Amino acid sequence: MGDDRGAGTVFAAFALLALLLLAAAGIEIGGAVTARHRAQSAADFAALAAAGEVALGGEGCAAALRLADRNGGELSSCVVEGADVVVRVTVALPLGLPLGSVGLGPAVAAARAGPVYE
Repeated sequence: MGDDRGAGTVFAAFALLALLLLAAAGIEIGGAVTARHRAQSAADFAALAAAGEVALGGEGCAAALRLADRNGGELSSCVVEGADVVVRVTVALPLGLPLGSVGLGPAVAAARAGPVYE
């Protein structure tokens, strides 16, 4: 049998590497979840602002653009359908790692707002 000195150090180094990779994946997934929530909030606020502006006779999509931008999102689309407004907002992942190849792209959310008819 050969000398086993140093084998524990190699094992510990690989275990530490695995732990670091797991932590990095957890941080990235947490960032993706946060971006998704931010996108949904920005879409909701933008749709409400746009619907309020349309109800007052103004330009709804301009209001949606301002609100999406103020909430850290980018307005992807805005469609006024009568008194209803449908918006789509995109938020980039906070760490910005190139994860498009594994299916993690920017967070996207949509929202609809308009008057309530009874």
